[in-house]
Amino acid sequence: MSSTPRSRKAFPGGSKSTGERRAAPGGKARGKPPANKPAVVAGPGGGVGILARVSPEQLEQALGVVLALNGPADTLLRDFFRRHPDLGRRDRGVVAETAFDVLRNRRLYTHLTQSVSGPLPRRLMAISLCRRHGQQAVAALALSAGDELALQQAMAIELNALEQAVRLSLPDWLYEALRSGFSTPAVVGSTEANPVTAPDPIALLETLGLCLLQPAPLDLRVNLLKSDRASVMAALKEAGIEAELIDGSTTAIRVSGKPAIERLAAFTQGWFEVQDAGSQRLVEFAAPRRGQTVVDFCAGAGGKTLAMAAAMRSSGQIYACDVSAARLQRLRPRLLRSGASNVQPFGLDSENDPKLRRLAGRADLVLVDAPCSGTGTLRRNPELKWRLQPASIDELSRLQTSILESAARLVKPGGALVYATCSLLRPENESVVAAFGAAHPEFAEPTTLSLRPDESGSDGFFAARWVRHPL
Repeated sequence: MSSTPRSRKAFPGGSKSTGERRAAPGGKARGKPPANKPAVVAGPGGGVGILARVSPEQLEQALGVVLALNGPADTLLRDFFRRHPDLGRRDRGVVAETAFDVLRNRRLYTHLTQSVSGPLPRRLMAISLCRRHGQQAVAALALSAGDELALQQAMAIELNALEQAVRLSLPDWLYEALRSGFSTPAVVGSTEANPVTAPDPIALLETLGLCLLQPAPLDLRVNLLKSDRASVMAALKEAGIEAELIDGSTTAIRVSGKPAIERLAAFTQGWFEVQDAGSQRLVEFAAPRRGQTVVDFCAGAGGKTLAMAAAMRSSGQIYACDVSAARLQRLRPRLLRSGASNVQPFGLDSENDPKLRRLAGRADLVLVDAPCSGTGTLRRNPELKWRLQPASIDELSRLQTSILESAARLVKPGGALVYATCSLLRPENESVVAAFGAAHPEFAEPTTLSLRPDESGSDGFFAARWVRHPL
């Protein structure tokens, strides 16, 4: 299913764990700054201009748009750029990088700028520029003497003295939900004679929270139907793009910066796709095999569908199901580029669509990449932590349970069922899995996969894999 199933549109902020890039529109600033550039100041060490040709007024206006939280930040910024065609690639990069930095640090920046005058977007813009470029950025903003002093004082605040939730810029409810997920476990092997200290939940949350304040990396998946990692690495090097192999994977490559990789011949020829390394690990965990019948129950735009097709060497059959015709439509050009011939898009009206009956008890593998809160992707989608509400998680867990129940009917005896989210929250992960296991003794105890961004370097994922008992 997509994040907004036609039959279940009520829940806000849901996210599909595609693992595909949602990069800031405009990309990384590259090349020389334009000659006619108002409000340009030198960066630390006398670097190139901070604002390029973007005026402080335009930047403040863009921040006002994304802070309204009326949709995904990248979509809102694309609309803003269409209304401001005078902004070039470098200008768009400045706006996007500032907007995403503000969204990641919104609570902290709001706290730090309480003594700065003016509307919230202007205050957040000022502190973002100062923290990233030094106090030289103040010169670009034409602030009053009082506001300059207030910013200097804000920059001097000792962050470790602030409450952890403020420092990590998390809403209180999400902070408590994450902290409860780090509740101190029983330590295996600990005895009174030889005590073993359990990890400190607050320290674990600190590490995770700091990681979520950083931009996400750009990962590629090599399409083994057409190429291999050595060939893709050579193509990237020839294009002047820095990249490195990701350990433990035969397909994952991490690229430095935000180059326009979609313009490369290797991309248009289908040698690789943009896909987070964690999403690739999830496909490996699902373990599709050649010749199998596989159902991608919530295929979306097909990132994991294509990864499974390549793993199966385009043999067998994959049914790419989704309730969103628009999402499945975006799969078609990607499918053509990939060279996979074993994928059949399969539109649904809901998770209980009668058309699913033809697949009942036939699938060797069913992957349920469920709609979720997306909290594992906060580095890519920082607006989610401000758009989500506690009630959203309850509604999502009900939807996830319903989808999982429907998908389980398609698994044949001896087949596998995989449930996955890009969430870090127990109610969407362990709780859903425990409830399903208790209600379905026909499935063996599951194996699980848990990826935290601070440990894996990828997006956060959770997955459980059951095998249905043979008859």
